[in-house]
Amino acid sequence: MIAAELLSTESMTLGWCLYLPALLWAVCRAPWVELFSDSRRQHLLFGTIFALFLLWLVRRDFASGLSYHFIGMTAVTLLLDWPLALLGGLVAQLGLVLLGRQDCAALGVNGVLLVLVPVLLAEGFAKLVEHYQPRNLFVYIFCCGFFPAALTALVCLLLGMGVLWIGGLFEMPPWLDEFAGYLWMVMFPEAFINGTVISALVVFQPEWLETFNRTRYLQAPWKEDDERR
Repeated sequence: MIAAELLSTESMTLGWCLYLPALLWAVCRAPWVELFSDSRRQHLLFGTIFALFLLWLVRRDFASGLSYHFIGMTAVTLLLDWPLALLGGLVAQLGLVLLGRQDCAALGVNGVLLVLVPVLLAEGFAKLVEHYQPRNLFVYIFCCGFFPAALTALVCLLLGMGVLWIGGLFEMPPWLDEFAGYLWMVMFPEAFINGTVISALVVFQPEWLETFNRTRYLQAPWKEDDERR
């Protein structure tokens, strides 16, 4: 997470220009009728937002104005699908703003880095897996949970550094030549947290996952000879 004093006016303007249209599109595509008519979905949405809010509160704030915390949006996207994931991430951000843990002016940039980009990556991998329709449950867990979460941490970190470098208000640390070694320390925990959550949900509550095809993944094993019959 990036403080407003480290962002240029151009960066914050661009952040809002990217984040606001995505939120408006999410509002248009969200399943409002199903949400208001299904109390289970409402409880799942509110519980997910609260868990995401708590996850973002567990963070390390640096004196430079940067903060590090886990993202968690990969699991949120698989739980809620992308429209509600985007809106849920916004609500969690607003909670941080109310507590003074995030700058309102930097909401757009942080929304792009911590909400929009992770949701796009998670949704893209979910669509890709669904396109090939694998029957192996572990393909879903790894290709929709572990790998997208690790890639999300990498992409968001690099994009955040790019924003700071282009803005020119943040002095880059001298250890950037050793930066590649630290990436694994960011990617692996993010992948582990999201992948573990998805694995647990697949086993205990698969109906909570909006992107999970229970008919295909949890049906009885079959053979080609059985299919010919």
